Amino acid sequence: MKIVVFGGAGWLGRATLSNLEANGHQVRAFDHTPEAWAAWGDVDGAWEGERMYGDIVDYAQVEDAVAGCDAVIHVAVWFPKGGEQDRTDETAFLVNLKGLWNVLEVSRTAGLQRVVHIGSCQTVHSQGEFFSADVRRPDASLYAVTKRLQEEMCRQYWDAFQFPLIVLRPDYIVDTRIGLGRQKESLGPDGHRAGTGWVCRHDLAEACRLAAEAGPEIGFDIFHIVGTPEAAQSCNVERSRSVLGLQYRGDIEQYR
Repeated sequence: MKIVVFGGAGWLGRATLSNLEANGHQVRAFDHTPEAWAAWGDVDGAWEGERMYGDIVDYAQVEDAVAGCDAVIHVAVWFPKGGEQDRTDETAFLVNLKGLWNVLEVSRTAGLQRVVHIGSCQTVHSQGEFFSADVRRPDASLYAVTKRLQEEMCRQYWDAFQFPLIVLRPDYIVDTRIGLGRQKESLGPDGHRAGTGWVCRHDLAEACRLAAEAGPEIGFDIFHIVGTPEAAQSCNVERSRSVLGLQYRGDIEQYR
């Protein structure tokens, strides 16, 4: 398959590109500028595959990025700074919502086989409810609201068009191979200790690939992707194993 990864230069994007290439797919990475690759270049090194640059908020540029592809993996995200700054942060709505709408609409009209969207959710519900695919995240920060609205947008595209979509809900993404977190913090007793919601980015990248490769028997679905054994008590992570066939290989226990 030819797969375009939106947000390919990021923490999860780099792992996803590597996974797809290692499994025989043709890959195109889309990100906003060449400078975006510098953020993780010291960790992941150079990536010499096909790159495109542009604004995910620009419909025509998304059309160009999707052209000739069979599937999309959408990992691009804008992280608001939080607090009072969120009150004037229009970028979160533009990138997270208009950007995703562009990806979905372009992919649908182009007749792509699948869009895989990286959502976000807690592993343990704040009111003790089990997180099935139909239980939404209950928090209301700007980030949480835009991520929940993204998921609703995906649901709507399935309900309206039966366009094949899979939403993956990770919690906190780390790299168990090198002992590093998304904020480049060290993992373990002397740094950031493992929590219930951790997942290794290489396992999440594997989930992205498996979701992109999924056949028509999965039209629309939502899976928690979490690498700790206790997560099965509070969210639907077991379905990622039974339905997607995902095997979690990241050794999180070493960072307890």
